[in-house]
Amino acid sequence: MSFLCPKCSHPGKTLKTTNLIELPADARSDEITLQVVECAECSFKGIAVYEESRRGALDQDSFSHTGYSIANKDLDEIRRLLRSCPDPRNSRCECPAHKKLGKKDSRGYWIGIKQISKSDSVRMDL
Repeated sequence: MSFLCPKCSHPGKTLKTTNLIELPADARSDEITLQVVECAECSFKGIAVYEESRRGALDQDSFSHTGYSIANKDLDEIRRLLRSCPDPRNSRCECPAHKKLGKKDSRGYWIGIKQISKSDSVRMDL
């Protein structure tokens, strides 16, 4: 799936997911996917988080997909963690990358990328 780049807004929807890791569900979301995204036309590189919840009424799935602009050193750390995982599409993987990136707070909510980087959110437009 391709998205509109938040930096160059190239009409060809050039922002693509290049790496990802499926993380364990938390108190809010049934699915959490952390993605590295890169634009094929400009220098934008960042991360995105896709969260989906199927809780509540049968016809009330909800999801969010938020992009983040982060420092290159933090992006490099996330890439290193993703490359180290033997099974990135398995949210039940017990590798160090899943353990670090899947941390939750005392209420059972995913901590997210706050543990790695201060970041600015960007739109993920299809």
